[in-house]
Amino acid sequence: MSGIIAQEAAQDVQQVGGKAASLAQLDKLGFNPPAFFVIPASACAARDPITGLDAALQALGAGPFAVRSSARAEDGAEHSHAGQFDTVLNVAAANVWQAAQQVYQSGFGDTVATYRQLKSGGAAEGPAVIVQCMIDAQSAGVAFSADPVSGQRGVVVISAIAGLGERLVSGEVDGEDWIVTDTAQGPDAPQVLTPAQALGIADLARRAEAAFAAPQDIEWAIDAAGLHILQSRPITTPLLPAPQVDTALTIFDNSNIVESYPGMVSPLTYSFAVHVYARVYRAFVGLLGVPDATVAAHAGVFGNMLGRVDGHVYYNLVNWYRALALLPGFSLNRAYMETMMGVATPMPDEVTQSIGPPPAKGAARAREYVKLVRVAGGLIWQAIRLPRTRARFYDRLNAALDSGFDPQTAGPTALAAEYRRIESTLLDRWDAPLVNDFLCMIAFGASRNLLEKWLGPQGLMLHNDVMIGQGDIVSAEPAQRIAQMGQLVAQAGLAKALAADGLDALAGHPAILQKAHAYLDRFGDRCTEELKLESIPLTDDPSSLLQAIAASAGRGPVADRVGTAPDWSALFPKNPIRRHFAKWLINWTKARVRDRENLRFERTRIFGLTRRVFLALGREFAARGLIAAPRDIFYLTKDEALGAVEGYGLSPDLKSLIALRKAEDAASALRPDPPERITLRGPAIAPVWQPESTTKDPATQRSATGCSAGHVTARARVIRDPRTETLTPGDILIARHTDPGWIAVFSNAAAIVVERGSLLSHSAIVARELGIPCVVGLKGATQWISDGELICVDGATGMVERLNDL
Repeated sequence: MSGIIAQEAAQDVQQVGGKAASLAQLDKLGFNPPAFFVIPASACAARDPITGLDAALQALGAGPFAVRSSARAEDGAEHSHAGQFDTVLNVAAANVWQAAQQVYQSGFGDTVATYRQLKSGGAAEGPAVIVQCMIDAQSAGVAFSADPVSGQRGVVVISAIAGLGERLVSGEVDGEDWIVTDTAQGPDAPQVLTPAQALGIADLARRAEAAFAAPQDIEWAIDAAGLHILQSRPITTPLLPAPQVDTALTIFDNSNIVESYPGMVSPLTYSFAVHVYARVYRAFVGLLGVPDATVAAHAGVFGNMLGRVDGHVYYNLVNWYRALALLPGFSLNRAYMETMMGVATPMPDEVTQSIGPPPAKGAARAREYVKLVRVAGGLIWQAIRLPRTRARFYDRLNAALDSGFDPQTAGPTALAAEYRRIESTLLDRWDAPLVNDFLCMIAFGASRNLLEKWLGPQGLMLHNDVMIGQGDIVSAEPAQRIAQMGQLVAQAGLAKALAADGLDALAGHPAILQKAHAYLDRFGDRCTEELKLESIPLTDDPSSLLQAIAASAGRGPVADRVGTAPDWSALFPKNPIRRHFAKWLINWTKARVRDRENLRFERTRIFGLTRRVFLALGREFAARGLIAAPRDIFYLTKDEALGAVEGYGLSPDLKSLIALRKAEDAASALRPDPPERITLRGPAIAPVWQPESTTKDPATQRSATGCSAGHVTARARVIRDPRTETLTPGDILIARHTDPGWIAVFSNAAAIVVERGSLLSHSAIVARELGIPCVVGLKGATQWISDGELICVDGATGMVERLNDL
């Protein structure tokens, strides 16, 4: 008998040591570690070369070989002995016995003696020796299937170096560190691993943990053939208890809300939005017939309709679906109701099949129809009363906005009281916008579908045309005023001076200056990202307005496009009933679209007053030393700010809260935007996601939603921030999303292409009003289209073509 113990026979820890037994188990479980054999400690103690060594080496291959220790107490659950014994790498076949002797003798060294004295006790003894095929490693390192420092399970910690991992294990060099949960998070510019490799190593560590039924510390290497496991031993440091299984599904989606809250959103704005959405949508479902008791029982749903992910606002879709499932008639037509959510990707079956009542049958179906009839009757009554409801809303609005309250001279208590007044008189009584928005959605969809059904494709073209040129949509007024001022500036030759010197350039031109001030008086609260309280309105920085006026001056007069009245008799020559109904429905829809945009402008004014109140509160906090600067108020939540005044605040150390959130937002701002949709399980506080692909689509043609007819061929201008980027008159605007603050850019656009939005989004409505061809919902447009290239846009069909002339 040679004394050599083959790989498949290395089972007895007392004979082959912990490391060899672990490697044999890994091989048995299918992990395929590099081939090895074991020289028992008793054979090494004899000092004479062991019989059969040459044959065993030949069976492994040509070499070189790794010669490693495998003591009986090594790689155990209590004590790892990591790094205590010698390891000899890149050993030629002729030198293996000498290396084995070195490894064996290291068991009697001072280092091991000290370790045993401190950790395990017991007499010194030489280890068994593993002789293993050497991996020609491109990179190597260690990985822990649980974090040995924090004790957190479910987190894989990886340290990697280029080449062999021995220098890392011995502490000679520091490794490149990665943290892997659902995604791999490494250095900004990794040198050793790719994210895909880190995920593969994490999977290997987790599989080792599952195989040994305990968290594992593994050594690994990557060569030309791929990833190899070199060692697996239990993690010996104490770990936190394994968390209980939580498979609750959360889906964050911002495909709709990004038009209102694009980019990074401050904690103050987010907390204010959460509060507004809760109050408004509780009222909305009540309006549609959901009993008050049912609404109260689902308060947690309405209080959690939004999420903030890496500083960005998202809809919490599962809770939106729960709210939708409360509506009368949901069990009759789930699919139609789901379209009301307006998201790009349908909800998964896991959600749709587990939330809400099953499809109604028999008597239950009859009861649902009775509820729907009641809701329909209520909506008809609301539609009849809408002029009165709208008038009362405007009365409350104007009373609040024209109360004479001056935030500049008010103290903290008065400012908090003013916010509470806004909340109680306006936000809690948001009836006119709610009723009109819902009726607008129904009317717009019904009229569009009806014209398509009765007139085919011609009906869709007609629908776009008749929605143009109402003349009383407030969202179109800024562009009209900018065009008028642009003409006056052009006649006076002031375009360059206006762009360079601002309002000072108009000092000698009182008529133009008066128009500019009149614009700011009416639209001063409008700005890019105007629903974000931290945004700077035109009253504080009118530069984007002045740039738009200067650009319009260079464009010259542009004739307003006014929608022409359809020839209803020619469209329905033999069916007067359809003719009269279609005409009535279109006119009523136009009124709802107009009121929708006009009421949204009033929302801007309310948010403007709220912004001024909180900024003044920031001024007062800074004056008292509670915060460092007035605008730091935006890093507090609504309740933290009001609680500091009204007495229910939790901590007086507002500066520390602000410093923490500034640091978090600064780090978020350096990362790419999160994807449109994020799905996660369990607690939703810290979602992770895979970065979106940045590969450019090679297609020359793509189509999306055409929402304003017209055909334009011109240069594309990709604009991400209208506050710092301008549009040359006649260019085609390409944007990820827009909001009412983009109107200054719209006024110079020949056409508009937007990644997000729908037929009733602000960009679509204003484009139709201004007669600008518009396509919305073209995903990835800002990556697909290059700045400056020639493109063709068909606003009726939604077709966009790149002409590849760059």
